[in-house]
Order: sequence, then structure tokens, then C-alpha cells
Amino acid sequence: MHSWRSGNGNLTRREWLRRFAGTAALTPFAKWNLQSPSHISAKHSPQELPPAGPKNFSDQDDAFLNDLEAANFRYFWEQANPDTGIVRDRCNVRTPDNNDLGSIASTGFGLTALCIGEKRGFISRAEARERVLNTLRFHWKKLPNHRGFFYHWANINTGERLWDSEVSSIDTAILLCGILTCRQHFEHSEISMLADEIFNRVDWTWLSEDTSILPHGWRPESGFLQYRWDNYSEMMMMYLLGLGSESHPLPAESWNAWQRTTFEYDGIRYIGSFAPLFVHQYSQAWFDFRGKRDRYTDYFRNSVIATDVHRRFCIDLAGEFPDYSDDLWGITASDSARGYVVWGGPPSTGPIDGTVVPCASAGSLPFLQNAAMRVLHTVKDRYGNGAWCQYGFVDAFNPLTNWYDHDVIGIDTGITMVMVENARTGFVWDTFMKNPEALRGMARAGFQSSPALEAQDRNPGSYPQPFGPSDPKPGQ
Repeated sequence: MHSWRSGNGNLTRREWLRRFAGTAALTPFAKWNLQSPSHISAKHSPQELPPAGPKNFSDQDDAFLNDLEAANFRYFWEQANPDTGIVRDRCNVRTPDNNDLGSIASTGFGLTALCIGEKRGFISRAEARERVLNTLRFHWKKLPNHRGFFYHWANINTGERLWDSEVSSIDTAILLCGILTCRQHFEHSEISMLADEIFNRVDWTWLSEDTSILPHGWRPESGFLQYRWDNYSEMMMMYLLGLGSESHPLPAESWNAWQRTTFEYDGIRYIGSFAPLFVHQYSQAWFDFRGKRDRYTDYFRNSVIATDVHRRFCIDLAGEFPDYSDDLWGITASDSARGYVVWGGPPSTGPIDGTVVPCASAGSLPFLQNAAMRVLHTVKDRYGNGAWCQYGFVDAFNPLTNWYDHDVIGIDTGITMVMVENARTGFVWDTFMKNPEALRGMARAGFQSSPALEAQDRNPGSYPQPFGPSDPKPGQ
């Protein structure tokens, strides 16, 4: 995850959230309640949930989304070292930016972007294949790692560890998702061999040697980080990849070890966590949960509901921040006028001030197509002079104060591009889910497919309620 810089040092999104929650800085919101796991029917009209993708877009919408993806792709092509493949964590789009800070999570999105870019004709297959090969060769032979896990931050030119960063479990997982997407898309012998070697080197058993709840990472100076992936969040991809490993697999019980807490807002219930909207998007950028469920829930349906709740939450804030409306909503971890902030809700998290984060709605496009498209058009049409740049949307902006970010952040640009493509065609889902590691991980986690669920997930307006009366309680 992205970091922010302060007097407290360099913190990841997750470290920031832990410290934030630990100081009781979460402000309760009148319509929000944290509930013990239960299955009371939602007071939500199912017809209010719009259909999810991939769907047919109007010609106007499709042309707009294609321009957005092309701009996003330009970031990953231009802001990576072509020899190492490491992608910059962020880039200033107003002034020349030569920083060397790379992110392995941005690189994972970047590898996926190469597949999309080749498919859409933004670059030739030969150009994309060469960049992928350079990236995988460098990551296999030269990029420092520990037990197969990579350091969060690296110099884009040399691969040198930066900021005394941790060996990161979640950022390695995002990188692996990009690598596995390339293996399936290019069907090239050396790409396949390198992808196999990098994936099979990852020692999930070391990460879980004394616990079923995986740690956030490890530092050579101090050992494992104190924080654990113990609640629903973006970490689902990490557990599923570990379960899918043949060389060093996680034990099957690890999938049941983390908590699935039921939240309620305005009578609507869903599994969530004290975290911004991105936690409902990241795993679903690659893993296709449509038409599948484990013993706890249908996670695609859960993300649809959680996203609609977030939309309602933003609209309810309009009395305090009048820029928020059904045409302009979306708050997730991002830059702000005061620096990097982990914010969102419900419950209200962080110093919300009317800032809008375009990747919040763009990353929601497969879940709330019509609602998200309204926001994207509003941002481009009404605020495009400040909010649009050569790489698509800037990371954040505030219409109330006329503040527009000067930076683009790799992972926020990445979730935008990947989820736009999934909403348009399902390409990343279809490609990634050909990987035996992904199929094996979901099978070991107990996922089962259902034609009825698939029909619902392609048309969430048919959902009867967030949880069925016979569903086992989350966490049991």
C-alpha cells in the first residue's frame, strides 16, 4: 500500500489505519452501527441497486472509458524503468519529476496494465512482451527478497531497498497477481518459466509458521511486524494465493481464521472493516468472485452493497460538504491538501473535508456501473481543467477549496484502469482466473459456484438481502 510521510516516519496505509483506530479517532456517524454478526434482513429495496459489469456501455461512455484507460496506461509505460520494470509509486504531473521511489504494488498493477494495453492496441505485443520479460528477469534474478517476499519500496533503477521498508506480504501479493496475469495473457515460454519461479519461491509457510493469521510483513532489523491480517480487507487475494501455492501452501484453516465483521448503515448490512473503500476493490481486481461464495457470503454481492452504502454515506455528508451528491461521491485513501490521508466511511474515518477521490468511484465501476459513471463524467466534465491530466485523473481534488492534487499515485491509477477494463469486458478476471493457483486457492477456501448466484452477481438488482437467513455467521 502507499505510504505517507510525517513526523512519525513512513507508514503504510495499514499501519496508519492501525494507529488511527488505536487512538479512537473514528468518529461515529448517526446512521452507522457496528453489529455482532447476524442476519437481519436489510431495509433496502433491491431494485435500488444498479446492475454490475461487464455490461454494454453506450458509445459515448465506452469512448470516454477508453480514453481513461489509455491515459492510465501511459502512466505505467512512462513512469517505469524499462530495464527493471519497477513502477514509480507516484508522479508529479505539474512539474518534472525524477524521483526514484518505486513500489512493488504499483509494479503489480503495471504488469496487469501491460496486458490490457496490448489487448487494447496501446502498444504492440512485441513491446509489451519485452517489458514483461525485463521485469520478470529482474525480479527473479536481481531484486532483493526474503523467502520470496519483496520489499515494499525499491529504487526503480537499481532495485535497492528504500526507506528501510518492510518485506511486505500484501504488496508482494499484488505483484504476484500482475505476474500471473502476464503468464496467462502472453503464453510465452520464458514468461511462464519466470512467473513459475517467482511464484513458487514465495514461502507462505514461513509467513504462517506460528499463526494462521498472517503478519503484514518482516524487517531484517526487527523481525515480523506486530500487525496481522486478522479482519476482512484487501488481503483476501493474499490468503487465496497462499492457499493456491503448490510449493509452500498455507494451511486450509487460514481462510477461516480472520474475522468477518458485519456492519450496518441505514438499515443495510454487509461485511466490512474500519477502512476506506479500496478494501472492497483490490482483491476483486483479479479474483473473480461473481457467481461464487464460501461458507460466509458472496463477496461480490457484498462489495456491491458496501459500495452503495459508501455512496449513501457521502450523500448524507452533503449538509456539511455540499459538493457531495449522487453525481459526485467517493472517498478512499488518497492525497489531500494536508498530505496523504487514510479516510472514508462509514463509519466516518479521517478528517473528511469535501475532497473527492476519483479512483473510489472508478474502482467501483464493476459494482455500481451507472452510479460510478455519473461521477466519472461529472469529474471530467465539470472539474476536468484541474482534475484531469496526461495520466487520467489526478489523485484527489476538493471543489470547495479549489484544491487540485499535483500528483498521480500508481496504485490508485492501477485500480482505476483494471476495474474499468473488468467493467467493460471482464478481461482481467477472465485472464487471471485461468491460473491454476487462483482456482486451487478458491477451491481450498471452500468456494462453490452457483448459476443462480452468477445471475444475481451480473444483475445485483435481484439481490434479496445482503445475507441469507441460513448463512453461517461470519467468523464461525
